Amino acid sequence: MPGPRGNEGEKMSIRPVKRLVAAKPTVEGAGVHLRRAFGFGNTSDFDPFLLLDDFRNDVPEDYLAGFPWHPHRGIETITYVLAGTVEHGDSMGNHGEIASGDVQWMTAGSGIIHQEMPKGDHAGRMHGFQLWANLPASLKMTDPRYQEVKAPEIPEIKDDDGTHVRVVCGNFWGKSGPVDGIAAEPIYLDVSVPPGRRKTLPVGTTRHAFAYVFAGSGKFCNASEPLAVPTEAVGWLDTAPPIAADNRSLVLFDRGDEVVVQAGEEGIRFLLVSGKPLEEPVAWYGPIVMNTQEQLQQAFKDLEKGTFLKRHK
Repeated sequence: MPGPRGNEGEKMSIRPVKRLVAAKPTVEGAGVHLRRAFGFGNTSDFDPFLLLDDFRNDVPEDYLAGFPWHPHRGIETITYVLAGTVEHGDSMGNHGEIASGDVQWMTAGSGIIHQEMPKGDHAGRMHGFQLWANLPASLKMTDPRYQEVKAPEIPEIKDDDGTHVRVVCGNFWGKSGPVDGIAAEPIYLDVSVPPGRRKTLPVGTTRHAFAYVFAGSGKFCNASEPLAVPTEAVGWLDTAPPIAADNRSLVLFDRGDEVVVQAGEEGIRFLLVSGKPLEEPVAWYGPIVMNTQEQLQQAFKDLEKGTFLKRHK
């Protein structure tokens, strides 16, 4: 496999860590307890991404109420399941189930009404992520669509040092993820680095990028010095005791063209996500994201009048 550092002689720059934050507990839907890594407020540093939720739970009463019927317009939602399942249905008549290792990429476009109902595995455990990506103004009112990807369809790369990468979306180390046609051209990776290993991962210079650590621990290296990123150990992925309980770490990177991580004693597993910033105005309330307040108000008027769902050819 070609090395991740590019051509010999090229000078690469390490992306400094711009911000390190712990995901915050919140309750969404009909009473689902989850952690929000970022979302709402000013999300310009994450543009084109708007929100990342970590719904990790082993108490069924804290998630079974799920996310009953609700609208979306102007965004794309990406659901990635690691344990348990999520049953879904929508206003276009689609229904199905996302299981462990599967991904659902929903383009809400002009509007969709759907529900998502998490179910635990045989031990009652539920774990997954939902990421929201903004749509550019030119595609806010595009036709809704789904891309459902089963676990075996997601390319997996294992490097010589044991680093393991699942390529959910985008191109990485010569492999292309199965999700395509996404406006922000995101790269969405699930990365595992073995204990004690130092790994360099390429990220395009003009892209906004973040990592979300959800197992093990490690240090993301600045040009000057490493920054430690402890996280809560995950019982069914990692048998080590918690390093820092209730601390799930989001790492926002500054400009550069590579990310360097030093894995801790238990290794480290994280999402690495990047995308091209849209640099457009954002008018956002709940599950609807438009460019102007007028468009946002129109969306809620459409909901009230029963004209939210558009007829497409």
